[in-house]
Amino acid sequence: MKITFLGAGSTIFARNVLGDVMLTPSLQNIDIALYDIDHNRLEESRRILQAINKGSNASRASISTFCGQEQRREALRGAQFVVNAVQIGGYEPATVLDFAVPKKYGLRQTIGDTTGIGGIMRALRTLPFLEAVAREIEEVAPRAWLLNYTNPMSILTGYLQRYSGVKTVGLCHSVQICSERLFKALQMEEYLEGRVERIAGINHMAWLLDIRDAQGSDLYPMIRSRALAKQAKEKHTDMVRFEYIRRFGYYCTESSEHNAEYNPYFIKHRYPELIETYNIPLDEYPRRCVSQIAQWKETYKNLATSDELQHVRSNEYASTIMESIVTNTPCTIGGNVLNDGIITNLPREACVEVPCLVDSYGISPCRVGELPVQLAALNSSQVWVHLLTIDAYVTKRLDTLIQAVMMDPHTAAELSIDDMVSMTKELVDAHGLVLR
Repeated sequence: MKITFLGAGSTIFARNVLGDVMLTPSLQNIDIALYDIDHNRLEESRRILQAINKGSNASRASISTFCGQEQRREALRGAQFVVNAVQIGGYEPATVLDFAVPKKYGLRQTIGDTTGIGGIMRALRTLPFLEAVAREIEEVAPRAWLLNYTNPMSILTGYLQRYSGVKTVGLCHSVQICSERLFKALQMEEYLEGRVERIAGINHMAWLLDIRDAQGSDLYPMIRSRALAKQAKEKHTDMVRFEYIRRFGYYCTESSEHNAEYNPYFIKHRYPELIETYNIPLDEYPRRCVSQIAQWKETYKNLATSDELQHVRSNEYASTIMESIVTNTPCTIGGNVLNDGIITNLPREACVEVPCLVDSYGISPCRVGELPVQLAALNSSQVWVHLLTIDAYVTKRLDTLIQAVMMDPHTAAELSIDDMVSMTKELVDAHGLVLR
């Protein structure tokens, strides 16, 4: 069996996903193809994964590297699974531009990789790569599953599911850590074991719709009560999502720093005090990138001195999916799939995050039905941005792209139409995008 990892220069993430694979008995004797355009980072990943391969005792994986576009087809050839973790444009210059240009117009962001102008631009940089990869998979690995981890998840995965023939699912670890983080914040750890939960919505804004203890008792009354009390008495790092509980009744999967920029409620020039009130970390993603780059250099120095490394299995879904498909051992995941009636009050073309069954037949989404109306409304405000961005890429139309920007709730609440148009055109030019 062969696994191809695209964006293997993302070494820590490659280490988690492929280290998990090496610890999975049914996947240990495999061929791993690492692909990146950065030779140095690719070599760093190869050395560390080889050390994990040696340190795992049972694993006998074969690891090869492929660098540059001319080698990508061979990296993909014959793969059963393709993991995508690329960041097209990197931190510099792309992410820097995504924050600097909007800031000139008065538009502030926290993460900017999934929604709003930052997510839209990241999507347009990444879609040409994925379009080319999809064609190559169809030609040289037609039976492969593409596991997409790259953001903006809903736009990229949704495009592949509508415009390619590749079997694709989008994966994000915010689903599996959602209730655990919530319970720890509310000092409800005693309910972690045996809990049963139901999560559905869209990526980074999927909703904890139902959660019960091992005896089947509804835990939401306690969650709502404790969240309201915590919100009133102390400042903490999850205040936006706790405000969701207070105002909309439900908790969502992704962090407060993400969700602060998904709506018009929290980052407002007219009410600058909201930034402090809700403890919102503006410019968090660029700051995080700088820190992670520095940390990785130091970490690699320490890791590279050993030819044998131990790995503890992470909570990423990839290895579990592969094992379930290969061995026909059913499991459930939270996956990003084409809606097609799964959530009945969201558009059928939307990419939604819902429970999925995995077995030898592949990945089968489970029907959810209707979301509570207020949650569907919040999700819809993002879905239309996703769909318009995909249409802008497919048609190469600048006016459609501008419409996508105008639909973003946070952007529209902060900027005039003229400024949204000027900002979009400036970013299109800065990134060298070709739209008519």
